[in-house]
Amino acid sequence: MDERDILVRIGELVEEERRLRDLHERGELNQAEEQRRLMRLEVALDQFWDLLRQRRAKDRAGEDPDEADVRPPGEVEGYLQ
Repeated sequence: MDERDILVRIGELVEEERRLRDLHERGELNQAEEQRRLMRLEVALDQFWDLLRQRRAKDRAGEDPDEADVRPPGEVEGYLQ
């Protein structure tokens, strides 16, 4: 997955987030379901942003950006703690 693919996927996830919020506002999705799905999206977004940062850091360091890997949710989400 190259940088362009990652950015496309991030855009898709952001659009899905907006769609879920709209569904909830229109009463077509209950709050519990909205929150459950939003949490999954947020984790995926964090993983893709992390992957993009890894790729860019490897490129700046003269390393192969294709060696960057998606990190597990627990690792990515643990950065803030």
